[in-house]
Amino acid sequence: MKILRVISSMHPSNGGPCQGIRNAIPYFKRVGITTEVVCMDDKNSNYPVLDDFTIYKVGSGITSYKYQPELSRWLKEHIQKYDVVIVHGIWQYHNLAVYKAIKFLKKKQQYAPKIVVMPHGMLDPYFQKAVDRKWKALRNKLVWSLIEKKCINHADAVFFTCEEEMLLAATTFKNYNPKRIFNVGYGIQMPPENSKQLEEEFHKSCLSVKDKKYFLFLSRIHEKKGVDLLINAYNEISQENLDLPDLVIAGPLESNYANEMIQLALNNKKIHFPGMLSGKAKWGAFYNCTAYFLPSHQENFGIAIVEAMACKKPVLITKNINIWREIIDGGGGWLVDLKKKKELMNILLAIIEESEQSLVKKGKNAFETYQNNFDVKICTDKYVKTLKSI
Repeated sequence: MKILRVISSMHPSNGGPCQGIRNAIPYFKRVGITTEVVCMDDKNSNYPVLDDFTIYKVGSGITSYKYQPELSRWLKEHIQKYDVVIVHGIWQYHNLAVYKAIKFLKKKQQYAPKIVVMPHGMLDPYFQKAVDRKWKALRNKLVWSLIEKKCINHADAVFFTCEEEMLLAATTFKNYNPKRIFNVGYGIQMPPENSKQLEEEFHKSCLSVKDKKYFLFLSRIHEKKGVDLLINAYNEISQENLDLPDLVIAGPLESNYANEMIQLALNNKKIHFPGMLSGKAKWGAFYNCTAYFLPSHQENFGIAIVEAMACKKPVLITKNINIWREIIDGGGGWLVDLKKKKELMNILLAIIEESEQSLVKKGKNAFETYQNNFDVKICTDKYVKTLKSI
């Protein structure tokens, strides 16, 4: 079987979906499935990772919709070489481009590969209800009625990464009628074994926490992630808790919001912004933290959460993260309801009162939950079986 994955960007700074592709491809290869990727990154761009699979870059898209006619030309020429095309993400041109390419082939009564769409949480009702997204919600409603509805309903299947995502997707828009839906799960590879080298690589990026305990936030520094809530809660409790572990906020710093967060934390010397961490530095940050925090307003899966769990670290999450049930049922962390004022602060206070033994136990529980639910091999086996069934 030969698979084509279509995604707007494969740059690691864009987070989950492209990392999920990278995690899964080696396991697909082991069972004889070849995977290639086409994306709308600049043809001359380089990624800060080395990939051992083929990525075709057709050029950057225009506007936030990422309109790029070169993608349509590329698909018209190459799409029939594949057995299955998997579209990662919606609301951008690549989904429409695939839909149009398949429609053209079927009209000509020519061979067309199977089409799978993976929304990656983009059908979550949060995006239509959030107070700060009113104009975007109206835009999405229009785009849904004109474009995305057809792409979703005409695909051979829609794949979801967890049960919660699949259930929520059915509640967001009218005329949502996919042919078939599947919860295929989502997983990550086992991290590298912990070592002194990983710790040293992390400290090269964040020397200020060497020999200190610290909490870790590692993700995009974006409004959706609740970074401001975390900093405000941490600022408030740090004034009266001198032994409070430091807080490392790791993620790209090139946005206006990231600069706002730096200013918000400016008077607290215990908060550190090392920038985006990758490779050994990233794993060093996970392995040496006390706990991992992601108080997100919406998260479909949260690869970084599961990476922390795979490093035997307890995680602080919210009910807005679609895998919260699996994590909390497994006893691997703490659950925050952001609707309750000061609950995040109160849970932070409770965490610093927990014994080392209790934190280690929660970390072990988190690791077992990862093994049982989010190991990439288990998830890939399920994914492959589902692909072959459509």
